[in-house]
Amino acid sequence: MRSIAFRQALREAMQEEMRKDQRVFLMGEEVAQYNGAYKVSQGMLDEFGAKRVIDTPIAELGFAAIGVGAAMNGVRPIIEFMTWNFAVLAFDQIVNSAAKTRAMSAGQFGCPIVFRGPSGSAGQLGAQHSQAFESWMANVPGLKVISVSNPYDAKGLLKSAIIDDDPICFFESEMMYGDMGEVPEEEYYIPIGKADVKRSGTDVTIISFNKMMKVALGAAEELAKENISAEVIDLRTIRPLDMATIVESVKKTNRCVIVEEAWPFGSVATEISFCLQRDAFDYLDAPVRRIMTADSSMHYAPNLVEAFLPSVAKTVKVVKEVMYR
Repeated sequence: MRSIAFRQALREAMQEEMRKDQRVFLMGEEVAQYNGAYKVSQGMLDEFGAKRVIDTPIAELGFAAIGVGAAMNGVRPIIEFMTWNFAVLAFDQIVNSAAKTRAMSAGQFGCPIVFRGPSGSAGQLGAQHSQAFESWMANVPGLKVISVSNPYDAKGLLKSAIIDDDPICFFESEMMYGDMGEVPEEEYYIPIGKADVKRSGTDVTIISFNKMMKVALGAAEELAKENISAEVIDLRTIRPLDMATIVESVKKTNRCVIVEEAWPFGSVATEISFCLQRDAFDYLDAPVRRIMTADSSMHYAPNLVEAFLPSVAKTVKVVKEVMYR
């Protein structure tokens, strides 16, 4: 199987769906003439033209609103945010319009739109450009939330998102666009709402998503050196959340550690922890533990970035605590 970059996998997903369906178009800052801020849309302007690959001003609320209105009228926009940190300006359209259109119109209008772009930290970018938004968007009924960790999942899930009839928030990472991974040349789709067991294990379940999967898998490698067998689950979809896969794993391992790049209060990990005590309490041999970011803004200094984020070392430490408590 060929190996391609994360950005190419996303590009192929959009290209394939745009070739099949004239209603699909891409709109966002620098997506056209500049070939995308991260070169995800490279070459798409040449192929599809300026009516379907559309550069916008730096006005997230405005072009998100255009996308929502277009989706309500029968087309399928892909709205690219240069970063989800900038999408805060468009939350009114995502939360109050896209998410609520179907319910408030009693099903008369749908809103098949994909909002996509990078989320979370990306090195020394400071407090205003380093926030993770998966838990924010997953809190909103009417939205589906996808957060991917590798090229294969990125392509298959983006294709599924584009053809879905609901509004979808799709999260990537600036630090993964150059990551290489195996992606088949033939067309494929990955179902929305299905987690994936990336590594089988028997002693502890480690759950994560997006670039924190690197931390989870790295920790599993280190733990294996000490004969601790970790099962690693990539959520892939945050809403709907695949609790069945999580519960099945915890029933086998009897322990659970969640790694998430987000503030602890009201996080995805918080929801999973609640669901596990409801659905798998009798199987737990130790409390569910979380490795989160610090409960603060992320500062610029590299030592503070390191202190802020989850890491392999922090994860290994917590896993040992639930193993040997």
